[in-house]
Amino acid sequence: MNNITIIGIGLIGSSLARAIRHNYSKVLINCIDVSEDNLKKSKSLSLADSYNTKINKDVEKSEFIFICTPISAYKNIFNDLSKLNLDQTIITDVGSSKVEVIKLANEFLKNKVFVPGHPIAGTEKSGPENGFKDLFKNKWFISNTCELCDETHIKKINDIWKNLGSKIETMNSKDHDSIMAITSHIPHLIAYNIVGTASELEDDIKSEVIKFSASGFRDFTRIASSDPTMWRDIMLSNKTEIISLLEKFNSDLSKILDAIKNNDGKFLFEKFKKTKEIREKIIEAGLDKN
Repeated sequence: MNNITIIGIGLIGSSLARAIRHNYSKVLINCIDVSEDNLKKSKSLSLADSYNTKINKDVEKSEFIFICTPISAYKNIFNDLSKLNLDQTIITDVGSSKVEVIKLANEFLKNKVFVPGHPIAGTEKSGPENGFKDLFKNKWFISNTCELCDETHIKKINDIWKNLGSKIETMNSKDHDSIMAITSHIPHLIAYNIVGTASELEDDIKSEVIKFSASGFRDFTRIASSDPTMWRDIMLSNKTEIISLLEKFNSDLSKILDAIKNNDGKFLFEKFKKTKEIREKIIEAGLDKN
């Protein structure tokens, strides 16, 4: 790898720049971000070799283009890339939903190579100053099959992420979005909602909630402090899967509510026992660490 472009230099993009620089020391990194503040910070951190606010013809030199922006920016990015000669370039992304992204790519990136991708990594912090080179180490990277790439293209992207320390899986976009909806998207939605509920309590109670926050609520506040633009886009771009699973979640929650109202301790015990077993399996798999 000699020349790449990273579009979007926030937490993920800046971590990717650091990781690639560490593992491919001779690579030239072109950084593009609409935020001049992000570019200024990136330059002070020496994250790239060139910095631009717009996609230009210099991008045509890139072997790989990594799109690391909120999904709402994809349409304009795909449109700009569609006008360039990228015959020797593989375009990929890091978005958390895939079905709608692939539809958009099929519309704009005809005759281009696009490998949908998603590193399952991140923190509640944002901005290039909060990135770090080991963010993807021992984390999953999921690539997706689509009409704009073949097995050779997918392997090239998978190999890069493997070199960055990620574990690799390839699946179709529908399965990816279903899995992410229940393991990531809905948990974030619940976190945003419960913290929002706490914020609407009366002032005297609210202050006590903050003062006596136990670890469970603190975890919710950590998750709910994630980038609101990114999570707004994720919710809207994966809404089919999220709505379907939310309806099931609401149905299950109603059963718990009824059990509490009816003093049905047996139901509650069995429910909590089952979820405890799932937690134990996660620990056994070594997935309880950040």
